[in-house]
Amino acid sequence: MRRKGITAVAITVAAMSVAATLSSAAASSPTEPGPSAAVAERVPPNAEAIREAMAGLPSAEATAAQVRLGGKGGRWSGTSGEADIRTHRAPKGDERFRAGSITKTFTAAVVLQLAHEGKLKLDGTVQHYLPGLLPAGYPEIRISQLLNYTSGLPSAGLPADFDWQYAHRFTAWDHRELVRRAVGRPMEFTPGTRQHYSNIGYNVLGLIIEEVTGRSYEREVRDRVIEPAGLENTYSAGDDPRIRGRHTRGYQTVKAGDGSSRLVDVTEWNQSITWASGDLVTTTADLERFSSALFRGRVVPKPELKLMFTVPDVPVHNPDGDPAEDEKATHTSGLTRVEVGKTVVYGKTGGRYGYLNGFGATEDLSRTLVYSVNSTDAKSETPTAVVGRIIEAGFRE
Repeated sequence: MRRKGITAVAITVAAMSVAATLSSAAASSPTEPGPSAAVAERVPPNAEAIREAMAGLPSAEATAAQVRLGGKGGRWSGTSGEADIRTHRAPKGDERFRAGSITKTFTAAVVLQLAHEGKLKLDGTVQHYLPGLLPAGYPEIRISQLLNYTSGLPSAGLPADFDWQYAHRFTAWDHRELVRRAVGRPMEFTPGTRQHYSNIGYNVLGLIIEEVTGRSYEREVRDRVIEPAGLENTYSAGDDPRIRGRHTRGYQTVKAGDGSSRLVDVTEWNQSITWASGDLVTTTADLERFSSALFRGRVVPKPELKLMFTVPDVPVHNPDGDPAEDEKATHTSGLTRVEVGKTVVYGKTGGRYGYLNGFGATEDLSRTLVYSVNSTDAKSETPTAVVGRIIEAGFRE
């Protein structure tokens, strides 16, 4: 199932409304902390709009939010809600959280560095670098097609419902086995002809990184991206289900058969099920620092960086719809291109249960935004309204 990105969130925000009640687990809070802010320098003109966008937490849709604004208009950071609804601890703005699919941008950066160094070729094939991984009947799939989601590889096919996922939250998944589960099914489309956003291609890229370097994926991300960019609070979680250091806790709303609902704490979760497509832990400050370094060409060399700002000219994979109504692709090699009003933004979103995050910026970094929202339904196909409000306020003219 195709994830809804920040495009869909921005479009639907006007029609969204915040639910009026909390589940019983969160409603017992005697206080309702309002957004707090720490001003680093000149305050951007849209800071107050952001403050209003994330006011009123905790609520039925989210328990906390951390936001950072930057660019030519100045810098601002703010928080809202409770980092832990049991203790009612307010977030300070430097708490760690699960980055989800923002991990893909880090994976893409490593692959593009390796391409620049001549250690792999972007027009090289999966069959060349990982012989035997894909079925013999599959067509050749290029590294570049994995990067921009045009490979046609089927998704892993694991159950997507929360109950199954929650029951397996401490499972340590073998990365090759996850790929094998996927490729036991037919290709979705001819490589290079359509775009389908999914995790499978980036997990294959993780395997390719290990094959061509002879080192672990986690070490390559650390040595090539995390440490050079000075990201002191970012790391690959591996099989550790915990989040190290101070962090926001994540919650998922679970409905019972009688219509009632409760919040389930989903903070502890083994992220090997996502690995190179979604296992990073980070902070908003680190993501701000990373995106600034990335866009300035300090993470990926500028010749390869162009691919991160290039959307392939293909339609979105639409197996059930009318081909005449196909959407145009929006994802690049590691980023997503979005129009928020008249502003063109490049960035990446990521969601794991309990955590819904994103970073985005204009290509010249005149406008930047990073957010982490502890959504109580982070994997829903319906966008969380507070996230939409934050994005709209962050890039409004």
